[in-house]
Amino acid sequence: MTAAEDILDRAAAAALALAADRPWPQIALRDIALKAEVSFAELYALADGKGAVLGHLSTRFDRAALATASAEDATPHDRLFDAAMARLEAMEPHRAALIAVARSEGVVAAILRFPKTARAILEAAGVEATPTRLAAMTAVWARAVQVWRDDEGALNRTMAELDKRLKQMAEQLQKVGAGF
Repeated sequence: MTAAEDILDRAAAAALALAADRPWPQIALRDIALKAEVSFAELYALADGKGAVLGHLSTRFDRAALATASAEDATPHDRLFDAAMARLEAMEPHRAALIAVARSEGVVAAILRFPKTARAILEAAGVEATPTRLAAMTAVWARAVQVWRDDEGALNRTMAELDKRLKQMAEQLQKVGAGF
């Protein structure tokens, strides 16, 4: 791990801890640096705002999806499901903080990160992220996250919704000649 990654990882953990305790709009980048015990100047050089810290956090969660890239004998549906669930499971320990941040940020800011995650899920599953597939997976991911926010416990509703949406996506993509 590089020094820059260490600083960003510490900042991401600090941002989550702070967001669990107080409203996101009341948290400044300087607060994150103090909580992370890193120099504000060093953090600012790597992340010039809270959005950049959240972007790094999102990338860390995406790595969980990318780590599932295997099982070539599984169906594309199963590989997509596994990658998306790995991403959600990585988010799970930070549920309260992530929900608080998303509510404070607003729908648009949160959704702007969804295509990157959708691409990671597709690529982890060995499905080429064509524009049509990327748009479809982004919609599936958005709905899965929406259900996840309200689904505490074993994530049964989230898994059922994800399964249903992935099947619908495959059917719709097949109809337009963009299937996999």
